[in-house]
Amino acid sequence: MRASAVGVTAGLIGWFILVEIVSGIIQGYYVPLFSDIVVHLGIHDSDVNWFEAAQLLLSALVVPVLAKLGDMYGHKRILLIAAILTAGATWWLAFAATFWTFLIAWALQGFYVVWLPLEIALIFERGRRQQRGVSTTRRAAGLLVVGLQAGAIIGALAAGRIFAATADLTTTMFVPAIAVTAIVFVIWLGVPESTPEPGRTLDTWGFVILAWGLLLITGGLAWMRMIGELDLGAGAWWWVVASVVAGIAVFVWFVRYELRQKDPAIDIRVLRRPEMWPVQATAFLVGISLLGAQGPLSTYAGTDRSLGYGLGLDATERSNLIGVYLVSLIVGAVLFAVTSRRASPRIVLIVAALLVGIGYALFLPFHLELWQVLLNLSIAGLGCGALVGAMPAAAAAAAPTGQTGIASALTNTTKTIGGTFSSAVFGVVLAAGVGAVASETAASLGGYMTVWAICAAGGFLAAALLFFVPKVAFADAPPA
Repeated sequence: MRASAVGVTAGLIGWFILVEIVSGIIQGYYVPLFSDIVVHLGIHDSDVNWFEAAQLLLSALVVPVLAKLGDMYGHKRILLIAAILTAGATWWLAFAATFWTFLIAWALQGFYVVWLPLEIALIFERGRRQQRGVSTTRRAAGLLVVGLQAGAIIGALAAGRIFAATADLTTTMFVPAIAVTAIVFVIWLGVPESTPEPGRTLDTWGFVILAWGLLLITGGLAWMRMIGELDLGAGAWWWVVASVVAGIAVFVWFVRYELRQKDPAIDIRVLRRPEMWPVQATAFLVGISLLGAQGPLSTYAGTDRSLGYGLGLDATERSNLIGVYLVSLIVGAVLFAVTSRRASPRIVLIVAALLVGIGYALFLPFHLELWQVLLNLSIAGLGCGALVGAMPAAAAAAAPTGQTGIASALTNTTKTIGGTFSSAVFGVVLAAGVGAVASETAASLGGYMTVWAICAAGGFLAAALLFFVPKVAFADAPPA
């Protein structure tokens, strides 16, 4: 029986690796096509920022709700619904001919963000029945991240080649739509359902308050990033401050409201546990560098060396640089899956966070040569790759029965908020142009140094917070 159960779990992980490969494809496929999409829609380059902002907003709003519904009604059911919605939006993108239709479709495609948390919950649920849910989930999470990053590389490499071969943008965009549609059938036919906890209720008002708070904070941060790009003037800063402060006030209201609920949208008491809150805080801090630092990295790599800094790389060389970073994420995820079998999960998390901090700290003295940037990025990438897989698995392990989906999904939400925060702050820092430079468009070295310092501080702070996690956390329960 045990061998059969292990086989079922391994088969489930195999199906989910396919799902994550497709998730990676749709995340990496469109980036090389943005210039052609801009021409196709008749918009400006700066308008592309609205696509990312809309998708981040929607994913931050819907991921907690869908994860909670998965805990209540079955994780496979909600995963299948999310995949169908993503497939529909991806087909819509292929036929969208105006800015607004493309923007709506792009936002709706963000339902793919809930795939990984629901997969983690399904794997943990099956492993828990065999009293090895935590160890199985840790190893599986690393493999899923490998699939995700491999898919991103495949998507980025395939998009340009397919467009060059077809010379038609619509035909080129059929490819991810076909891939996501195939994944709908993979989930429907290959994934078993979890066993939901009976007697659960949906805290509708709790989710409404949470969504309102997330909308205010992420919307304010997204608007902050747009101020310089859209030349909105100093008056726009008051709207940013008002939005973020209002969002924080709504979150305070949300916490007080949830503490009075019998079945809350998010169990604040669980979040207070020493094995949970450092993980969620780490997700936020890692989101700063994981989601916010790639843009500054690309612009720094393309900055002309004549300014006394930068690497002067062309578009192809910059793509190769990002490719090295993605490969380091894969290696980090693999190392996490391997080392978590023998080493303490808590120690692995701390070391991974330290690697992120060390990698970005090395940028401060070493950033003028390509080999230095590659080395720094690889060190940070190893840590980020391990943490991307570790965080949802650790959150699921720390959650009580019936709350694994929402716990793992919250790491995604906090990571998204961290990325939104860093994108906004980094945009302002780089646009400020500390000191005069010889170019009207290049950001100053001081701006880049600030970005790297913030990313390094985030990694070191995450490592420090993870020391508060109990030493026995994230371990399998002893056999009954």
